[in-house]
Amino acid sequence: MKTKRMLLAAFLFLVFSCQKKEVPNTDEEQPGQVEADLPEGLVDGANVLNGSSVIFNLFAPGKETVHVLGDFNNWTVSDESLMTRTPDGKRWWIQVDGLDASREYAYQYLVDGEIRIADPYTEKILDPWNDRYINDQRYSGDKGYPDGKTEGIVSVLQMEQDEYSWTSSNFKRPAKKDLVIYELLVRDFLESNYYSTLIDTIGYLKRLGVNAVELMPVNEFEANLSWGYNPSFYFAVDKYYGSKNQLKEFIDRCHDEGIAVIIDMVLNHSFGQSPMVQLYFNEQTKAPTAENPWFNSTARHPYNVGYDFNHESLDTKYFVKNVIKFWMEEFRIDGFRFDLSKGFTQKDSGTGDGGVGAWSAYDASRVAIWKDYNNYIRSLDDNGFYVILEHFAADEEEKALAAEGMMLWNNMNYSFNEATMGWVDNSDLSRMFYKNRGFSSADHLITYMESHDEERMMFKNLTWGRSEGSYRVTDLKTALARQEMAVAFLMTAPGPKMIWQFGELGYDVSIDQNGRTGEKPILWEYQKNADRAKLMNSFSKYIKMKINNPIFNRGDLVHNVGGAVKSIHLKDGDHELWLIGNFGVTEQPISIDMKTGRWTDYASGNELVLAESQLTTIIEAGEYRLYSNQLLN
Repeated sequence: MKTKRMLLAAFLFLVFSCQKKEVPNTDEEQPGQVEADLPEGLVDGANVLNGSSVIFNLFAPGKETVHVLGDFNNWTVSDESLMTRTPDGKRWWIQVDGLDASREYAYQYLVDGEIRIADPYTEKILDPWNDRYINDQRYSGDKGYPDGKTEGIVSVLQMEQDEYSWTSSNFKRPAKKDLVIYELLVRDFLESNYYSTLIDTIGYLKRLGVNAVELMPVNEFEANLSWGYNPSFYFAVDKYYGSKNQLKEFIDRCHDEGIAVIIDMVLNHSFGQSPMVQLYFNEQTKAPTAENPWFNSTARHPYNVGYDFNHESLDTKYFVKNVIKFWMEEFRIDGFRFDLSKGFTQKDSGTGDGGVGAWSAYDASRVAIWKDYNNYIRSLDDNGFYVILEHFAADEEEKALAAEGMMLWNNMNYSFNEATMGWVDNSDLSRMFYKNRGFSSADHLITYMESHDEERMMFKNLTWGRSEGSYRVTDLKTALARQEMAVAFLMTAPGPKMIWQFGELGYDVSIDQNGRTGEKPILWEYQKNADRAKLMNSFSKYIKMKINNPIFNRGDLVHNVGGAVKSIHLKDGDHELWLIGNFGVTEQPISIDMKTGRWTDYASGNELVLAESQLTTIIEAGEYRLYSNQLLN
C-alpha cells in the first residue's frame, strides 16, 4: 500500500503543489469553512506525493471543523492547519509541504476543537501509556512521544521507509484438505516473544509437520500483554512483538519452508482507543452515538466485547475491505481467521444467554455479508487463500458459507476431552465428520481438540480423569498416552485440522492461571521429558501421515465413535485402514470385520496376519491400534 501511495506522487504533486489553499485570515473577518472536492486518486490516511509533500485524507461525516496537528506545524491550531471539507460534508483533506522524507512525524486530527484522534489508517502509533514498556530489543529506534504538545495516541508518518525485500517466490499454499494449522500466541510461545526470535522456531514447526501457522492478533491492540482481541488500529503492527519488517521476514521464512501464514483478524468489534469509536462517542452512555458510521450504539448479539461493528453499513464494509486488502498485499499472508464471525449481524438477538439460540439461527443477511467479503477476497487472490470463520452457527448457515469456499472452525474440545478423561458417555466424536454436518466436502471444516479459548485438555485429564483399580488417568504418563490416542483419531478423520501451541507436549497449565487471558508459563523444557517427547513424536507422525497419504482425505469412511471403544475405517481402492481405540478405563473386547492378509499397526509397529476376515481380541484401557494393509508414508 505504501508503494501505491508513492505512485500518486508524480501526478498529484504537479496538480496540487502549486495550488495555494484558501484559509481564513486571522487578521480579518473569518470566512466560512473552505470546501473543495477531494483530489482524484487519494486513499484514506496519509498520501505521499513526493519527498516533501503529503495530503491527509480523513473520513468524518457531519463534523464542523478538523485540523491536522503535528511535528510539522508545532502542534499549533491555526488557519494553516484547518482541513478542507468536501461538499458532501463527509471528508476532510489538506496538503502539507516542506517535509523531510527521512524524518518521522507525529500527528493527530483535532475534530470540532475537542476530539484528538490518531489517523485510523496509520501504520504506526505512539502510545503514551504502553510504549514505555517496549525496549529497543523489541522495537528499536522508536520516535519519542511529543510530551507537552498533545495527549492520547498519535499517528506516525514517514515518507521514506526501509522496504522489506521479499525472497520467497515459489511458495505454493497447501490444499485445504491437507491443512494442519498450528495456532500460537507470540506472547506465551517464547520468553523472548518477538518476531526476530519467532523466526528461530520455524524449524521446530517444520519438524512437527504442520504446514500452516496461525498468529493470534498482531495489529495494534490495547496495552501490551494481551491476547489481541481488543483491537484499536488495523493497519499498524503492534510494536510489542517487533516491527512490520520483522513480521514480514517471519512470513517470508515460513514460505521458504512450505508453511502458510494465517492472521487472526478481529472485525466484530473495536475497543475505546479506536479513533473511529472516539469520533462519535457519548461519554455519558459510554457508547458510540447513533451518528457513528461504523459502530452500533448497542451490540446486536450476546457475548459481544468492545464496540460492535455494523456490517450492514456501507462505511463499515468499505473500511473492512481496506483492512483486508492491506494485509493481503502488504504482508503476503495466506489467510484470515476471522474472530467472532457470527457477530457480523444486525439481527438483534439480545445480550444474555437467552439470545444465543436466536443469534445462532440461520441469518440470511449475515450470509450475504460474508459472501460479499469472501467475493472481495477472491477478487484480490483466488489462488487458494484461506477464509476461516469462528462461526458456530446453525449447520444450515455454515453449510451455505462452506459452499462459497469459506472454512469453518469445528470445536470438538468437549467430546475429545471427555474421551481422554475417560468419561465416555459424553464423548461422541461424530461431529468431526463433514457429512454429519451436511457439508459436501471435508475441505471446509477445520476440526480441533484445543484452541486458545478452551481449558487445556491435559489440565483436565490430570485434575478430573477417571480411575479404575491401578489405571489412573490422573497419572501423567497415562494422561499423555491418552492424548496420543486422541490425536490419532483427530488426524485420521478427513479434512483440515488445527492444534494449539504446546498441545503436542501435553501442556497442562490451566487457562485460568494468572487470569484467563493473562500470561502463562512458557515450558519448552517439556521436550526433556521422555513421555512428553513421545507425545510430540506421535503428533508429528500422525500429522505427516495425514498430509502424505491420500487415504486420509478420500475414499469410503465408516465410523463408530460413541462410547468407550471408537473406530474409524477408511478404504481407498485396495488400501484399507482401521483405527481402533479404547477410551474407557477398563479393558474391552473388540470384534472387527477386517480384510484377511497382512496388516501393520502403526501405533506399536507390530505386524498382524489375519487368516480369517475378523479381528477378535481384548484392547486394554487407553490402548489404540492403527492398522493399515499398505505401507504408509
